[in-house]
Amino acid sequence: MFIYLSKKIAIPNNIHLKCVSWNKDQGFIACGGDDGLLRVLKLETQTDDARLKGLAAPSNLSMNQTLEGHSGAVQVVTWNEQYEKLTTSDQNGLIIVWMLYKGAWCEEMINNRNKSVVRSMSWNADGQKICIVYEDGAVIVGSVDGNRIWGKELKGSQLAHVAWSPDSRILLFGMANGEVHIYDNQGNFIMKMSISCLASASGAVSISGIHWYAGTGGYVEPDCPCLAICFDNGRCQIMRYENDENPVCVDTLMNVVSIQWNHCGSVLAVAGSLRASNMEKEFNVVQFYTPFGEHLRTLKVPGKQMSGIAWEGGGLRIGLAVDSYIYFANIRPDYKWGYCCSTVVYAYTKPERQEYCVVFWDTKNNEKFVKYVKSLMSITTSGDFCILASKADETQPQEDAGSESGSPAKYVLILCNSIGTPLDSKYIDIDPLFVTMTKTHVIAASKEVFYLWQYRVAKKLTALEINKVTKTKKGVQERFYHIDSNPSGTSDGGTDLSKAFARTRDPICGITATDKTLIVARESGSIYRYILPNVSLIQKYSLNNRAYYLSLNCNSSRLAIIDIAGVLTLLDLEVRSAAGDGTGNQAGAGDPSKFERKDVWDMKWANDNPNLFAMMEKTRMYVFRDLDPEEPIQTSGYICNFEDLEIKSVLLDEIMKDPERPNKDNLINFEIRSLRDSRALIEKVGIEDASQFIEDNPHPRLWRLLAEAALQKLDLKTAEEAFVHCKDYPGILFVKRLGNLQSEPMKQAEVAAYFGRFEEAENKYQGMERRDLAINLRIKLGDWFKVHQLFRNASVASDDALLQQANNGIGDYYADRQKWVEAENFYRDGCNEEKLAECYYMLEDYTGLEKLTADLPEKHTLLQDIGQMFSNVGMCEQAVNAYLKCNQPKAAVDTCVHLNQWNKAVELARTHNMKEIKSLLSKYASHLLENNKTLEAVELYRKAHHFLDAAKLMFKIADEEAKKRSRPLRVKKLYVLAAQLVENYHEQVKTSQQSKATENKSKATFALAGLLEEDATSSDNRIIDNAWRGAEAYHFFLLAQRQLYAGHTENAMRTALHLREYEDIIPAVEIYSLLALCSAVSRAFGTCSKAFIKLESLESLSPEQRQLYEDLALEIFTKYPPKDSRMIEADLPAEGSEGKVPTCIVTGLPIQEYQFWMCNVCKRCALEQKISRNSYCPLCHSPAA
Repeated sequence: MFIYLSKKIAIPNNIHLKCVSWNKDQGFIACGGDDGLLRVLKLETQTDDARLKGLAAPSNLSMNQTLEGHSGAVQVVTWNEQYEKLTTSDQNGLIIVWMLYKGAWCEEMINNRNKSVVRSMSWNADGQKICIVYEDGAVIVGSVDGNRIWGKELKGSQLAHVAWSPDSRILLFGMANGEVHIYDNQGNFIMKMSISCLASASGAVSISGIHWYAGTGGYVEPDCPCLAICFDNGRCQIMRYENDENPVCVDTLMNVVSIQWNHCGSVLAVAGSLRASNMEKEFNVVQFYTPFGEHLRTLKVPGKQMSGIAWEGGGLRIGLAVDSYIYFANIRPDYKWGYCCSTVVYAYTKPERQEYCVVFWDTKNNEKFVKYVKSLMSITTSGDFCILASKADETQPQEDAGSESGSPAKYVLILCNSIGTPLDSKYIDIDPLFVTMTKTHVIAASKEVFYLWQYRVAKKLTALEINKVTKTKKGVQERFYHIDSNPSGTSDGGTDLSKAFARTRDPICGITATDKTLIVARESGSIYRYILPNVSLIQKYSLNNRAYYLSLNCNSSRLAIIDIAGVLTLLDLEVRSAAGDGTGNQAGAGDPSKFERKDVWDMKWANDNPNLFAMMEKTRMYVFRDLDPEEPIQTSGYICNFEDLEIKSVLLDEIMKDPERPNKDNLINFEIRSLRDSRALIEKVGIEDASQFIEDNPHPRLWRLLAEAALQKLDLKTAEEAFVHCKDYPGILFVKRLGNLQSEPMKQAEVAAYFGRFEEAENKYQGMERRDLAINLRIKLGDWFKVHQLFRNASVASDDALLQQANNGIGDYYADRQKWVEAENFYRDGCNEEKLAECYYMLEDYTGLEKLTADLPEKHTLLQDIGQMFSNVGMCEQAVNAYLKCNQPKAAVDTCVHLNQWNKAVELARTHNMKEIKSLLSKYASHLLENNKTLEAVELYRKAHHFLDAAKLMFKIADEEAKKRSRPLRVKKLYVLAAQLVENYHEQVKTSQQSKATENKSKATFALAGLLEEDATSSDNRIIDNAWRGAEAYHFFLLAQRQLYAGHTENAMRTALHLREYEDIIPAVEIYSLLALCSAVSRAFGTCSKAFIKLESLESLSPEQRQLYEDLALEIFTKYPPKDSRMIEADLPAEGSEGKVPTCIVTGLPIQEYQFWMCNVCKRCALEQKISRNSYCPLCHSPAA
């Protein structure tokens, strides 16, 4: 940052000031002094020039009001910005609250305790409460409307200062003895603050100021120190919070009277006096520090006694109360910003975010791109790229972080393009206090080490630059050099980090570089010059002052140096000393010019002229050519770019007022004098005199200006000479082409088109009846609307091909803007089927897309894309039609598979003799099975008519459920479904045989062929032959239990006896347990005994279970003899008898009658009188016909 005194306002009658305060929102300045002096001032800019903004604009007092009401010296003034109130207090303890009414300040409230004097007053962050402290220890907290909230007497304490915490929960009271006490917002004592900065101090001290920054402008980094406490002996501590155990301690070595943070908490101003070592007299100074205690600047202020300091709301000015004057100083902040590729890159803080908001503002298109970076340190730009240096985020992975200790790197350099896209990054261990970059290298430096990173991006490089990059070894893309080393450039020894952190007595204070030269400045005033890219130290220079800013001109022949006092000097690097011993005694080497300018805070060399540069001196911009200054330009902008005799400047002060909405009005272009004079000569004198002036002051921009003026007047000879001088080969060719034209109007039209006056050129072509040239002009410009209009207005026949091209061009215009309805009309007129299909697809006009499919010829390449469009939206039939029309049956089958239309897929595969469908089904089914989606695989096979495969999976599911002892009804349903799939398989085989049959074959032949095919293809006869066995088993198992619960115990027993045939499906223990239960209930103890015998002999039972059965049998059969009440076995068919009597699926009893009912599906039987009550088959649930 740079600071300089800019204005002084005298207080009448030489009344000495005691305090000053600046309203940060409305801009009012209040100052109080002896004899009851209280004045409110306001500085406002008054200018008609739009370019004069900010500090460069003249400012006058728009308000200078004396407020009457105090009789004693006014000692405390404080603003309430939220409610536009001013609170003041004098030496008599009188407190007055002032309000703004009709443009003037008047009294609103008065309070006088009449006991003691007010030492300090402070409003909280939201302006709702004020805390007033008296010298005798009294504390009063009141509301904004004048009500007293609470009061307290701190016995035995003399109060001097008060401050609110940002959240208004804590009050800090500064005591007269230098202690700071912490209280809550209700006046309850919490603790004494630890004052670390006074650890080695002796003697009595008093507090000069307490200021707790409220965070209204954001923080420079997370967990940033914001509470400053300073003492009259110059000791100061800056804390993160009220009980911070590790505060930042600073010794300012001055007598401090007041401190204050700026608007965003990035700079702390400390005002007071300093005694020089060689002078007895003290002089007033303001020291500026960062929140981390780093000294930024010192401002000397005239006068005897400074009494107060106040920041302006934007942080661009400070007001100083000195004797009977108010001094104003302008501040040029060190914004984090840069300029690359017509893009202004700048950073600012937001109160709601911890990160810096980095804005990439494209000034050509007025577009901005935002990127958030935590703990941003600097922004450096060069060419088309920028480097963001920041502290590394510990939570993010560090891919290339490589420190010697193995710990994560602390800092990161991010290479971005002009829209903020990260292209590369490097993690480093050195603190990148100074960063510069060239086309191929990024150089970062700490106080001891500088680091080179050769970055590579996809960009345009000359052949020489590419050769230089490719020759560099991969291992030396990153190199570290200690400032005390003397690299020769012959070895790669700079990569050793072990010596990188060694301390140096002469730290680095600045760097700059071009493609071939690196300059490093040290605090002693030494300047080191290295050759790039090999990094060889070739010369040392000695200066009298410490450098703050360095800049090399475009050919690295001259170095500009701005020191910490704002003095600009130049150092000529081309002059070499005769004795090249490499020591520091070469002050005469490189004879510097006698050039010197003071109060300089910015400068920029021209990119195309080594003797041309612009510099900012206070609020004036000077342009120097060969060290001769032009007349100054009044501005406060930061110089972005100096090229083609034009200076581009950005008013960052204005942008930072509303950083989210940058305005092009804040970007200003200045033409230097030679360009202005040349333009004036051409306009007022003539081309010949202007040509002579440009020959005396040659520059490509001036020759181009002359060439353009000569073209306007069709002076082709002068234009050609000028184009030759500025090496504009396309311009030379254009002049040659103009010379071959005979018609004067034709030349004028071509010149108008060359300068971009296309309407004028078109009118001239039309006037010559050369509509074809007008059309060609619009085609070159891509203005298809004009081309279409010219065709429509033509009275003769149009070129159909060009008309179609125009229609397609307009269609592209609408399509780029997502206006598909308008695009469709023009694409149709342009016969562009491909784009028309895209429009139909985007409009979801599938009818139109289907019609387009029908209109296209077979094997048209667009049909495949249309098929994909239909497939994307699930329209299988239309997609298949499109694929088949372009002879892509495989794509059609793939679409059917993708959309789960397996029937269609199988049909297509068979129609086109494709064998892949079987393997495809298997792969998909395997995938489903791997993911435990067995039912989905069953459904897949079923839809694809692979019923047997589906049945196998279904039987597998049913068997697993049975083993898990799931509910019997669920298991029965699964077996029924599996058997149904087998029946579907039988029907499929039968149908396929019938379709192959000829007219002379009989039905018996069909049936026989079907059976033979089943036998040939079936690998699992159990599934084919006994499909219904599992369902039948669980049907009877459920039937027996229903009969038992219904009280039909004998029928239940007979059904349970029938279950003995299904021991392979239902566990035997369940069958015989059920049989034992049913027979015991029906008092057939003989059958029950046999069931128990079977249970006790089962090997699957554990000994404990077997013992339980034995105990239960003993209990039953000691009471009841093991005999049936009647012959049960006689009712059952004898084993081995011929023929098996069917069992009724309704009652579970054997069918002894000759006539019975049989199900058409499961082929199971039932008694006719029993089934007549049912509408469906009890087993398979098919309709009972």
